[in-house]
Amino acid sequence: MDASDVSTVAVLGAGNMGHGIAEVAALAGYDVFLRDIEEELVRDGYDSIEWSLNKLAEKDRISDEEAAAALDRVEPVVPVADAVDDADLVIEAVPEKMEIKTDVYEEVEEYAPVDALFASNTSSISITDLSEATERPEQFCGMHFFNPPVRMDLVEVISGGHTAAETLDVVEAVAEEMGKTPVRVRRDSPGFVVNRVLVPLMNEAAWLVHDGEATVAEVDATTKFDLGLPMGSFELADQVGVDVGYHVLEYMHAELGDAYEPCPLLAEKVEAGDLGKKTGAGFYDYEDGDGAEIPADAGREDVRDRLLALMANEVAGLIGNDVADAADIDRAVKLGAGFPDGPAKLADEHGIDDLLATLEEAAAETGAARYEATDHLRELAESGDTFHGDGGDEDASGDGTAGMDYDTLSVTVDGYVGHVELDRPHRMNTISGELLDELADAVERLQTEGDVRALLLTGAGDRAFSAGADVQSMAAGGGDPLEGTELSRHGQETFGELEAADMPVLAAIDGYCLGGGMELATCADMRIATSRSELGQPEHNLGLLPGWGGTQRLRHIVGEGRAKEIIFTAERYDAETMAEYGFVNEVVEPAAFEDRAWELARDLASGPPVAQRYTKRAMLAGRDDTDAGLAVEAQAFGQLMNTEDLMEGVMAFMGDDEPEFEGK
Repeated sequence: MDASDVSTVAVLGAGNMGHGIAEVAALAGYDVFLRDIEEELVRDGYDSIEWSLNKLAEKDRISDEEAAAALDRVEPVVPVADAVDDADLVIEAVPEKMEIKTDVYEEVEEYAPVDALFASNTSSISITDLSEATERPEQFCGMHFFNPPVRMDLVEVISGGHTAAETLDVVEAVAEEMGKTPVRVRRDSPGFVVNRVLVPLMNEAAWLVHDGEATVAEVDATTKFDLGLPMGSFELADQVGVDVGYHVLEYMHAELGDAYEPCPLLAEKVEAGDLGKKTGAGFYDYEDGDGAEIPADAGREDVRDRLLALMANEVAGLIGNDVADAADIDRAVKLGAGFPDGPAKLADEHGIDDLLATLEEAAAETGAARYEATDHLRELAESGDTFHGDGGDEDASGDGTAGMDYDTLSVTVDGYVGHVELDRPHRMNTISGELLDELADAVERLQTEGDVRALLLTGAGDRAFSAGADVQSMAAGGGDPLEGTELSRHGQETFGELEAADMPVLAAIDGYCLGGGMELATCADMRIATSRSELGQPEHNLGLLPGWGGTQRLRHIVGEGRAKEIIFTAERYDAETMAEYGFVNEVVEPAAFEDRAWELARDLASGPPVAQRYTKRAMLAGRDDTDAGLAVEAQAFGQLMNTEDLMEGVMAFMGDDEPEFEGK
């Protein structure tokens, strides 16, 4: 079977994951059968899909017509035969119990076409064991979506012990058709990739508190603010359900041994029914208390090192056992858990040898099996190597971007256009200190290396150009005014370099363009936006102000009155309104967005480079001093009179041709 042969998808289980997967499949154009054991359960799942599609339409993420068409493609059913007899792909999303899943597969096997592929959405159960409950183990794999499937980009595609390579290829291609990022898990291993990193991290956090080495506040402050993770460890446990992580740990303990022994503190919470937000209380109180209020200044270096060492050891175990490589592990954890950087990269930056020493010290003190270092971690420490290796600056792409291999940006060159894509879709392309550093480097190098004549700025994914500053990175400063001033200056300098670039800069906005993201777009010479985009400066809602030049640049584009309106109200504006205000030059429909962005960028790149450079300099010089601007303009005009580009332009004009400027 080829991916193009998949047109009908059966989703077994209409709960939160099931109806979410069905919605994603329907939005991708597949015919979907949504099945559960009772009519009421199926109807509830179908109603949830309808509600979600309407919300997407209300937010202009899709059109009303697209929402209606997707809903029409979903058929709720109860009989298994009705669900699977025409299915090309069967995705099982029933409760995480082996006996329930195997019973389902026995019944599905009776009715499904012989060439249909089976995929389980399990988050922990062995794919090999599940496949052996069917008569087609080579056509069986894991397809682990993350909650909620409509919003989360990651899908772990897991190979069982019998899975054919063709099966994995087809399922990965289907995931991509659904708009997801598949990460292949090459070997069936408990916890797969994301849970294999997150669950032991949660367990170690609990052990630190259980053994009296740290408090809940200290652990969560460390993970959230010192490591920069999206939530504290206990906050995350409460969010997903303490029982969920605990049961995964139990399975890992049974399969992998004492290194994954669940902490008694977790067992106590589960036995007491304090499972987190869903029960009103977990490690934090969500009914009578204030929930997860985590102090930004309570982090501890020794706690950070312990948690990071545990994560590094899990990464080493995954790599050493050929479950996944470092790049895929980092990609999966960033997309599936919202980490700002992957655990392998965090470990590389900290130092593998130091993390090994932390494990060995903890093992000597406690004798706990969870601190036993993997062979691969020891090998890296002894060799001085890292998870990602040393890399190299060879320009394998041949596009002139040698050495421009960034963690937060994707940089390519197509003809005369340099494309800089903010590449943090898991964090809605929020702007961190690292991104500012990399952006400054990319802008400088694109101006000085190769023959780039225009810059195109975009955001990865279809949710955000940039949703603003990475507030967690900001909060990590603990409210220190000096650090805040330094952060502001950092952004001002980077954005100033972009604004002053010697070539036209086009910001192509799709989705959220808020706060620091809008300040970034303000530095561009032109802006286009999709009709579904939302723009605004919401800093006043946080008690802040736009600190990366927004108080100055915006007024030069829309006028002081409009700038004050946008900043003081902290409202979000649609693209049409921002076009009326003069901020957006052109509004396009999402389907035409990419083509139009590149068309306009190439048009800008075909212009006269020398004249464009001097025009930008004159405009910037005259922003607050007209006489200074006029002086630059006059001097530039004289210099341009003696360029080859002028002669090319005149000759093309006289011959009614298109000029081919060479920047001479």
